[in-house]
Amino acid sequence: MSGPEIPFAKGHGTRNDFVVLPDPDGQLVVSADDVRALCDRRSGIGADGVLRVVRSAAEPAASAMADDATWFMDYRNADGSVSETCGNGLRVFARYLVESGLAAPGRFAIATRAGVVIVDVAAEGDITVDMGVPEVFAVSAATVGGSTYKGLHVSMGNPHLVCLVDDDVDSLDLTRPPDVDHAVFSEGVNVEFVNVVDDRHVVVRVHERGVGETQSCGSGACAVAAALAARDGVGGGEWVIDVPGGRLVARIDASTGHVSLRGPAVIVARGTFRR
Repeated sequence: MSGPEIPFAKGHGTRNDFVVLPDPDGQLVVSADDVRALCDRRSGIGADGVLRVVRSAAEPAASAMADDATWFMDYRNADGSVSETCGNGLRVFARYLVESGLAAPGRFAIATRAGVVIVDVAAEGDITVDMGVPEVFAVSAATVGGSTYKGLHVSMGNPHLVCLVDDDVDSLDLTRPPDVDHAVFSEGVNVEFVNVVDDRHVVVRVHERGVGETQSCGSGACAVAAALAARDGVGGGEWVIDVPGGRLVARIDASTGHVSLRGPAVIVARGTFRR
């Protein structure tokens, strides 16, 4: 490889992992090919996605939000496609800002393609992200291994299909994308398969568009909470959501409808690469 050395960090939230690229002044051009190369787990750094850290004022996609949020999270899926938001990515992004001295611990705003998001970063421990108000749409379905599961279409700024299943989620083959209604999900969809342990505790596996099965999906956890609230006819509450990578907690505020996501986020490495 040749060219200048480019700094990066590597982080994860419940094992949903990301390459973090600092680009405060918006000078780094990141192509889809660059993202795929970085996320390759054999020839690259390896990750589920890339988080570019850029000042909102320096990024055309975020300049309108610059007065409300200093930093913009430019999120790309592992296949190079652009995504609106990412709950686990936001926590990793926030952890990076604090550990790098770009933001102080506490409450601050981050701009995303889904809008401005508020995060609360403790000096130690979990990070909480206000993911906004979910939109719950119609029932659709996903087919895996010849079995079809009904699900609820939920938007968290990005699209989700939440399927409550009686089958053991560990038995599902998610090596290939679930078959969905492409007329409904023309830009792809994250599909969550959910086993209900009890009314406020579930086990989830997720297949993310542009990535494949991941160890965790933060916006997916919020979509699951929204689907369960809709199923039970409740306006708010808190749900414990176990994913392969660990445990997340999603809480819906009954007075505002906002759903918040709480969970860990760590930066595990820093270095440089050449492309």
